[in-house]
Amino acid sequence: MTERPRPETVWREMLRGNERFVSGTPRHPRQDVERRGEIATAQAPRAALFGCSDSRLAAEIIFDKGLGDLFVVRNAGQVISESVIGSLEYAVAVLGASLIVVLGHDECGAVRAAIDAEASDAVALPVHIQGIVDQIAPAVQRVRVSAGVTDTADIDPQEVGRQHLRDTVGALLAASELISAEVAAGTLGIVGANYRLLEGRVVPDVAIGQL
Repeated sequence: MTERPRPETVWREMLRGNERFVSGTPRHPRQDVERRGEIATAQAPRAALFGCSDSRLAAEIIFDKGLGDLFVVRNAGQVISESVIGSLEYAVAVLGASLIVVLGHDECGAVRAAIDAEASDAVALPVHIQGIVDQIAPAVQRVRVSAGVTDTADIDPQEVGRQHLRDTVGALLAASELISAEVAAGTLGIVGANYRLLEGRVVPDVAIGQL
């Protein structure tokens, strides 16, 4: 394994790629035939990304990255699970990633579902969708209490998304001794960020480690 880059270096590179995407001048790097040959037998992504499965949240595109650059894990609402934790630990411990980006976004369907589920007349959800909603519900409840509202129509979905993002970062650190130890050692950074669908910009919300 080559020497692991510093977390702040990788994050700056990702932000530069996002700026190119926002401005409409992406380079589409490392997406050619030669690149396929380079990585056919091994991978060494500099960053892992855990994001929502939303079709508008295409990680390599919004960060202007290429094949083999990002180790991507996605599910609806970016909720923590054993498979997510194991995948991110693999990216860090085996592949040598020095940055984990946890990426939420506005207009998230999972967040909307979690808010709607709080209504008194809410329709029962399929069991596995309910499992996702249950992990976002604490953020909904905190926002509801903080804002002093009772009607779900008055709950701010953007604030719920931000609170859930922070919960996800915290849960990842609490659940993985490997990841938290790497952060403490200064070899891994974690950024929680939100993606703005209309403008294409990634906005950092929380940073853990040497960033």
